[in-house]
Amino acid sequence: MSEIVIHNLTSPFVLIFLLGMIATIFKSDLKIPSSISEVLSLFLLIAIGLKGGIALSQYDITMIMAPIGGALLLGFFIPIFVLIITKWTKLDFANSIGLAASFGSVSIVTYGAAISFLEHSAVSYEGFMNALVVLMESPAIIVSIFLYKVMEKNESIQVSSVAFSSPYTRMIDKEIIKESIFGKSVFILLGCLLIGFISADAAAPIVQPLFFDLYNGVLILFLLNMGLLAGERITEVKKHGISLIGLAILFPIVFGSFGVVIGSIVGLSVGGATLMGVLAGSASYIAAPAALKTSVKKANPSIYLGLSLGITFPFNLIIGIPMYFHIAKFLTFGGI
Repeated sequence: MSEIVIHNLTSPFVLIFLLGMIATIFKSDLKIPSSISEVLSLFLLIAIGLKGGIALSQYDITMIMAPIGGALLLGFFIPIFVLIITKWTKLDFANSIGLAASFGSVSIVTYGAAISFLEHSAVSYEGFMNALVVLMESPAIIVSIFLYKVMEKNESIQVSSVAFSSPYTRMIDKEIIKESIFGKSVFILLGCLLIGFISADAAAPIVQPLFFDLYNGVLILFLLNMGLLAGERITEVKKHGISLIGLAILFPIVFGSFGVVIGSIVGLSVGGATLMGVLAGSASYIAAPAALKTSVKKANPSIYLGLSLGITFPFNLIIGIPMYFHIAKFLTFGGI
């Protein structure tokens, strides 16, 4: 496993991210304009959505129901587990919801880095995994905001009882649905997934030159910007104590490992199970914060963004991805 970690540490994706962090720590004037950062994010979302749709069109949907079910299971239950765990950290409920939505949802960029890792290692994976990224993006946000609205109505309900009681469907309104599903990140992913699925092979030669061939180059630019942002968030994370920092490392280890196991159970290859682990172990800093900003205003962005972007994101880039790959190999080949 040490060779895999070293290989990932020396990849251009990790190094460019570290370069951005170093630039911020040493107060360099290196900056990426917010408008360009927005374009980079949009590019990655469109590319992943199109890839997922085109890949999904190549499969009989009845043949991939098990992986889809596994992905949705993770998306719905991880935020509930996060709420139960944070219940013992004395973190208030609003900030616990912020962590639940962030760690229950997925990191598109971490997933993209994992794909690059697998391709560089000549490890194949199921093409429909790109579609599962979209499926796992929204459920955790919906579940988290839903539970928050429930608690707003009845503050005496405990987290554990809310998590396992009957649905409070009367409390779901149009605004919750809009914020959770029609936010720009989820919307563009779903839209491009549908476009890719409908257009199928006809779309491939059209989108290939821009969205597929240039994907890794754009990802490097985006990771540089993420490094700059992560460097700014490190000091904010320290203010909230070592326990939360520990959770930002514990969550990807536990959920990522569980994701690999689920991937193996539903019949995914080593590469596919690795990606399922990445999806389960990563934390959102695009879609989830956008929804939390308007739906859970009491949640402190420096906590859920600081942990997901400043701790979990670099942890997954450096250690998490090779770790999930190693676990997937062990489950498939018995440690070979």
